[in-house]
Amino acid sequence: MSDISLQQVLQTPDAIEYEVFLQWLTEDVVRQISAEQNEPEWMLAHRLKSLDIFHSLPMPKRGPDLSGLDLENIVYYARAKAGQEGKIATDWSQVDPAIKAKFERLGIPEAERKYLAGVGGQFDSQTVYHNIKEKRAEQGVIFEDMADALQSHPELVQKYFMKLVPPTDHKFAALHGAVRSGGTFIYVPEGVEVTDPLQAYFRMNTYAGGQFEHTLIVIDDNARGDYIEGCSAPKFDTSSLHAGLVEIFVGKNSHMRYSSVENRSTNTYNLNTKRSLIDDDSYMEWINGNLGSCVTMLYPCSILKGKRSKTESIGIAVAGAGQNQDTGMKVIHIGEDSSSTIVSKSISKDGGISTYRGIVDMKKTATGAVNSTECDALLMDDRSVSNTIPVIETNHGSQTVAHEASAGKVDETELFYLMSRGLDEEHAMAMIVNGFISPIVKRLPLEYAGELNKLIEMEMEWSVG
Repeated sequence: MSDISLQQVLQTPDAIEYEVFLQWLTEDVVRQISAEQNEPEWMLAHRLKSLDIFHSLPMPKRGPDLSGLDLENIVYYARAKAGQEGKIATDWSQVDPAIKAKFERLGIPEAERKYLAGVGGQFDSQTVYHNIKEKRAEQGVIFEDMADALQSHPELVQKYFMKLVPPTDHKFAALHGAVRSGGTFIYVPEGVEVTDPLQAYFRMNTYAGGQFEHTLIVIDDNARGDYIEGCSAPKFDTSSLHAGLVEIFVGKNSHMRYSSVENRSTNTYNLNTKRSLIDDDSYMEWINGNLGSCVTMLYPCSILKGKRSKTESIGIAVAGAGQNQDTGMKVIHIGEDSSSTIVSKSISKDGGISTYRGIVDMKKTATGAVNSTECDALLMDDRSVSNTIPVIETNHGSQTVAHEASAGKVDETELFYLMSRGLDEEHAMAMIVNGFISPIVKRLPLEYAGELNKLIEMEMEWSVG
């Protein structure tokens, strides 16, 4: 069993007090997690089945090395002491001051006031704040913590929960199914357009922490949704695990945009799963920024079920010293005249490893399907690594696929030109990097574009010389 002590588990940079923590992966722990969230019997049964599946499945055999991840030492559920008997706050003044300070430093309350339609804040395993603007609620938009949604909309949640990503999908999907806590449920009714984003931020704060939030989004016909996820974690001297799961259902003639900036600490294994199902004449947009984490394995997937369905994925990954960013995109074309566009950009520095790993699978039914994939890699030194591993399958003569990949170091001519105009080498390098990532940054809301730029700027510090 684990040798982590209670003192270590409760060790946080700001002495946050914890009321409940559950370590070790046993049936009893899974039952306690379910009881903590007052779940219906069907969810407990799902958890126990997922636990059995987890024990039966092997660790992933491809991709980065996961041997440093000690699953016996993970804290699978951690709940900080709450200020109002465990209830989720709908006003920031109700949130514990120490926890609130974390979100204030991240700028969450300010962003909510300025331009967001609603905000959720999760601290370790528990949602501490959740609110939606009145005008959106009046339109029938549901934006709730997953635990609350299970109580208030049980049939709707059960209809969609882990239907796109079943526990049998892979070992960490099964683990998620067993120990899931927190997350977000969104439902946008037919004909409603939510153009001001809904947003959730996930803070993993405890020593040897695990975070397993579930995001479930349902966009009805002729509707539109916009959602942003962000995350962060402090660095400890033992491994942490993030195994969240995102499922998105996009109805007919609808539009969904999902944006994510992930910046977990470099002791975290980020093994996230994201998948969407897109119906006739609908559009799914993925925007992803991946920084931090010692290992990332993340491949958002779009299943283009409908006729003339479309998806676009734009992603940036930054791999520094001791980091292995294994990211990419999966697209399954089923519907006629479906189309997909993938743009992947990576930056490797200080010996970091970045890999684009993608699948484009065009079924025989997807006549007239079109895909365009572009992978660009920027290497900051001779020690860093960039890989491109695409898999492309076509099954009909009318299908069209274009794949383009490039990798190279910073152009010395560009660097010299900028420095000749008065910039020092570090600022000149930063300008080149900003130009490289601009296709991704310009798709984010202004505040998040600024955040991503700042995070990458911090990653680039000390990379010159």
